[in-house]
Amino acid sequence: MNIYVAGLNYSMNDADLANLFAAYGEVTSAKIIVDNYSKRSKGFGFVEMSDVKAGQTAIEELNGKEVEGKILAVNVARERTERPSGDRGGYGRDNRGGGFNRDRDSRPPRKY
Repeated sequence: MNIYVAGLNYSMNDADLANLFAAYGEVTSAKIIVDNYSKRSKGFGFVEMSDVKAGQTAIEELNGKEVEGKILAVNVARERTERPSGDRGGYGRDNRGGGFNRDRDSRPPRKY
């Protein structure tokens, strides 16, 4: 069973997360998601447990519980959906940004 955990303290590491869930059953893996640039925790992670019943018990017990000063949100993780190749979200590739449009804007361009 794959479990999503949000509201983690930024000082927690993978081992801390695994130990938190180990009280409820066997933890197959525990991973806190980190920012690629700063290498700092994003405050959420995933725990995989081998037994579904133990996972459900962990979700019920830990959801809304305060751990290291933060309230956890614990749920069954949704399946990851694959994005189409090249789709990075946000603006499309053809977005050239703004600028002065003489046909549309009535004000003159700024003088620098």
